[in-house]
Amino acid sequence: MPRLMRRLALSRAKHPSLAGHSRMAKRVASWLPGYAYDEARFFAADGAPPEVAERRRQALLRLGQQLVQRCPKTLALTAQAREGLPDLQFTGAYRVPFQFSPLLRQHLQVGAFLEAADGVCVSDLDGNRYFDLTGSYGVNVFGVDVYRECIARGAAHVQALGPVLGGLHPCVASNVQRLQRLSGLDQVSFHMSGTEAVMQAVRLARYHTGKRHLVRFCGAYHGWWEDVQPGPGNPLPPRETYTLRDLHENSLQVLRTRRDIACVLINPLQALHPNRNAPGDSTLVDSSRQAGFDRAAYTAWLQQVREVCTERGIVLIFDEVFVGFRLGPEGAQSYFGVKADLVTYGKTLGGGLPVGVVCGRRELMKRYREDRPADLCFARGTFNSHPYVMGAMQAFLDYLETPEAQLMYLDLDQRQNLRAARLNQQLASAGLPVRVANLSSIWTVNYTQPSRYNWMLQFYLREQGLALSWVGTGRLIFSLNYTEADFEEVCQRFVAAAQAMAADGWWWQDERLSNRSIKRSILREMLAHRG
Repeated sequence: MPRLMRRLALSRAKHPSLAGHSRMAKRVASWLPGYAYDEARFFAADGAPPEVAERRRQALLRLGQQLVQRCPKTLALTAQAREGLPDLQFTGAYRVPFQFSPLLRQHLQVGAFLEAADGVCVSDLDGNRYFDLTGSYGVNVFGVDVYRECIARGAAHVQALGPVLGGLHPCVASNVQRLQRLSGLDQVSFHMSGTEAVMQAVRLARYHTGKRHLVRFCGAYHGWWEDVQPGPGNPLPPRETYTLRDLHENSLQVLRTRRDIACVLINPLQALHPNRNAPGDSTLVDSSRQAGFDRAAYTAWLQQVREVCTERGIVLIFDEVFVGFRLGPEGAQSYFGVKADLVTYGKTLGGGLPVGVVCGRRELMKRYREDRPADLCFARGTFNSHPYVMGAMQAFLDYLETPEAQLMYLDLDQRQNLRAARLNQQLASAGLPVRVANLSSIWTVNYTQPSRYNWMLQFYLREQGLALSWVGTGRLIFSLNYTEADFEEVCQRFVAAAQAMAADGWWWQDERLSNRSIKRSILREMLAHRG
């Protein structure tokens, strides 16, 4: 009976969606049939009348032709590289919902190559300039020019040693001391990526607690390692991972009662979209995607998790690979006022070069036992503490202490919130079914009326000179060097893109169209193709 009750409590702590049930999500993913819309269905998947479908068809052809005319060199090299680069094949196929993807790729090509960057803009091989909203996947906090300088200064500083591995350049000692101060933790280890840093943090927690299971929260991303990415995309079934519900008492109850939990992983980015997977336009089958940040509520939640972990001897790990140094110069621990036992960093901390870092309490960072000399927690890597990476990191940490960097953090949240409100006001005034939500400088786009074509917005934004990552409008990342003038230009282009999309009929509305009816229609399609 106690075992049954623990199992029931675990089930109740999982989010009712597929995102909270990794095994079921994998079964559904394996069941999902692959099929594609023909041209007639592509332009009228929502039941739009023939004249609207024709307007959409003409718009798609116009967009495609315009990109070909603007970007011939960029598109040609992208097509050539795609044959030998599976990354491009994957991102191209999963840029939009799969039913639309094959026909879209025939008519609307997107270049993958860039030639230059400066300020808040990037340029492709054809000289087209775009406002950069990719944020280099989170690396670019301060602006690309800062990282270019960090890399140059770091390389010059370690040049005498060069790429000699094994021994440590003296800048490593400086980096350790500064990271100890920033994190408020005792010891530091260096790794080659954020994923590796998370792997080591979990391994250390298991080593020192003697327990196997880790808790992650519904929708959170912690890299592509198997134990922290247990759903679709991972060939192996979930094993030692519990995926629980964010912001829920039932999850706290599981932490209070189970005896097999080594650690709890927190990705503070989930504060923007709790219990939902990372947003991407490939999942925009309707308009039900929602995001919004409640700092007080998420802070209270983290405090509760901290208390329970302390009571139960569970290691609390903050995964700050993405948000570290973006929310503030001392990261999410300081931002939310909650202390972790282990913290992982990456991305921006490398000063523009690849890196992963674990900071932790002294007793948790130790990798061996004096009384059991063969009982080790091994973690090494050829390029750990690479001199050039450590040099660039030192330059980044130098910059972090400058008045220029500190000024960028001044009233950061207020500035970003006001900007988001300004864009939302412009969108509302124009009568457009689009809104933005933000966690500081990390933004996402929500849609306010049912539609099957929201994912088209990414291509209209590109036409207006706004560069997004391959996930589309799921995530817009602003570097902190965006001026008010830069942002106003982005606003104008964003609104113009949405207006053009509306004029081309993609947001046609019918009283019978709802998010529920859209999902039911897609389910019927899938069942028909399974048959």
